[in-house]
Amino acid sequence: MTLSISSAFDSGNIIVESIDGDSAKLRIAKDHASEFYQWFHFRVSCAPGTRLQLNITDLNGSAYPGGWQDYNTAVTEDRVDWLRAPSSWHKDADNGTLSIDWTCESGTAWFAYFAPYSYERHQNLVAEAASYDGVSYRQLGTTAQGRPIDCLAMGDGDKQVWLYARQHPGESMAEWWMEGALAKLTDPADPHARMLRQTCRIHVVPNMNPDGSVLGHLRTNSKGVNLNREWHEPTEDKSPEVLCVKQAMDETGVDFAMDVHGDEAIAAVFLAGFEGIEDWTDALGGKFTRYQQLLAKRTPDFQHELGYPKAKPGTANLSMSTNQLAQRFGAVSMTLEMPFKDNQFLPDEDHGWSPERCVRLADDCLAVLAEMIEEI
Repeated sequence: MTLSISSAFDSGNIIVESIDGDSAKLRIAKDHASEFYQWFHFRVSCAPGTRLQLNITDLNGSAYPGGWQDYNTAVTEDRVDWLRAPSSWHKDADNGTLSIDWTCESGTAWFAYFAPYSYERHQNLVAEAASYDGVSYRQLGTTAQGRPIDCLAMGDGDKQVWLYARQHPGESMAEWWMEGALAKLTDPADPHARMLRQTCRIHVVPNMNPDGSVLGHLRTNSKGVNLNREWHEPTEDKSPEVLCVKQAMDETGVDFAMDVHGDEAIAAVFLAGFEGIEDWTDALGGKFTRYQQLLAKRTPDFQHELGYPKAKPGTANLSMSTNQLAQRFGAVSMTLEMPFKDNQFLPDEDHGWSPERCVRLADDCLAVLAEMIEEI
């Protein structure tokens, strides 16, 4: 059987440069109207038992070239269990090449930068969550291509909690986290969820960038716009996704917010805060620090030694949601980052950082929120 490669499906992205026997030379397409590229997702068909040699080239120009070192590709043959295919980084070959080595036992295999979260699964997630007693669904707006921005709300308390994900669509681990969060929050027997529903009104936006997700983008919407640089002044033309979510937040106010992401280069789970905002207070910053400390105690999958540099006082970028919400509302606001690579502090050779670990981390994050909700 001749080797065949396709990405003509939801979130697919690859360009086939050439195929030679069981080897292929590939390249990643850029986000539309943008220079960003790093996300890939494609299917290979071949004779059962073929040892594949797949070379993704031109990666020195990708969004985060540092993300390829020590990275192993996500792969599945049953579309359920996502494993890691041994991969090697060659900086000086074809302007940067990731070489993937995989023996395809079944004759079909799917490869991706991280286990994808399909738009079909997203719709199932929204439908299931909305069916629970006490959960209300609201369409906040639509994208440039007409897809809804879905929001699920629950709880009877006064504290306003906002959880939102996939501003950067290629960071699919963020919606796996959302699946875990919604499973916990809608579980009538979960004590942390019961406490949060009693004390909070919780708003969940599982996917802020469905256009980019379907199109196979790394970082932008269908207009080529990075949504997490639009929060200072979103517009209907460029960033309708941010505009409608921000308007909804203005209606409710925000006491606690978590923006869920993935990081290409740092092989760890970490949080980024709002240290540079003009209205910083030690009391507000202390709540963020306490959240970090409690999460580190609760799960060994989290740490706070590795992360992003902290902004100097008064230099926060208010186009980013975490800074904007902390400044605008005095909210305990944070960005959760999970790795595309494995967690270097607690590695899993077979699966790396995985959808299952994203789901479990969501449970831990919400348990910590419940533990300190009275302080927020």
